[in-house]
Amino acid sequence: MSKQSSPLNFFERYLTAWVALCIIAGIGLGQIMPETFRIIGSLEIAKVNIPVGMLIWVMIIPMLLKIDFGALSQVKEHWRGIGITLFINWIVKPFSMAFLGWLFIRQIFAGYLPADQHDSYIAGLILLAAAPCTAMVFVWSRLTNGDPYFTLSQVALNDVIMIFAFAPIVALLLGLSAITVPWDTLLTSVVLYIVVPVILAQIWRKTLLAKGQNKLDQVLAKIGPWSMVALLLTLVLLFAFQGEAIVKQPLIILLLAVPILIQVLFNSGLAYWLNKVSGEKHSVACPSALIGASNFFELAVAAAISLFGFHSGAALATVVGVLIEVPVMLFVVRVVNATQGWYQSKN
Repeated sequence: MSKQSSPLNFFERYLTAWVALCIIAGIGLGQIMPETFRIIGSLEIAKVNIPVGMLIWVMIIPMLLKIDFGALSQVKEHWRGIGITLFINWIVKPFSMAFLGWLFIRQIFAGYLPADQHDSYIAGLILLAAAPCTAMVFVWSRLTNGDPYFTLSQVALNDVIMIFAFAPIVALLLGLSAITVPWDTLLTSVVLYIVVPVILAQIWRKTLLAKGQNKLDQVLAKIGPWSMVALLLTLVLLFAFQGEAIVKQPLIILLLAVPILIQVLFNSGLAYWLNKVSGEKHSVACPSALIGASNFFELAVAAAISLFGFHSGAALATVVGVLIEVPVMLFVVRVVNATQGWYQSKN
């Protein structure tokens, strides 16, 4: 696929616009029908909201259906790019976000944000940074003519690591930020939103592949939009609960976007530069930079709701990540494409 052709579908292309509309719709509906959303928010089992849990599964499973864990055998073919991306994803990104959260939420913007939500905002930022992107990375990689085998093997490896590392890293960083989170709730989120969907998606994938690759492609094309629709419905619910806080302080979203934006640009730039220094080819450096910078925001939203609830600052912070993901990542795509000559130079 050429760089000129765009694999973004209708929902992906205008995701930021849809999210903005969900903000408006959610706030409006929350003010008009507060009792309805109160009932929805009360439908919980073991601190997991049932309607949102179902929407999260509809969001995540179509994405995980694309992952071929057989690609893990190709990891050794791209060991430099893989190593750099793992370093960014699991060491630099979560810890840098914890620092940026402390810097902006507790220091620079402290006087402009509700004091009782400072910890919750930081927790949401940490949850957002602790999970590497799974699905949209394939879109960004294609837009840069990235090596598809590297992208697939990196995403598959990240998914495996996420099963074991997401909860410990989140718990560690929340602890360092003096935020207490029950381990049982965190582990429940990992099982519900990572382990179970991965298993179900791989069983479904294997069943479809038994009927041929075309069958898998047909199903993926059919259910692809489900993820975005489920995401948008979840956002409507979130903003219905967050509406009152946003109306009182409309700058909250802009302020929360600042550390997220800085982190994305920093991590993508660092990964891109490290790949150049290591001598990795450009078609690997591009997806490495994009995977290193983007987030599995669907998981972050689900975990934030489970851990802190609909009304929490954590849930709102993860939603801000959704709001800026597409435009910022498209900017990174343009940068890495435009700098190919510099990247391949020997200077």
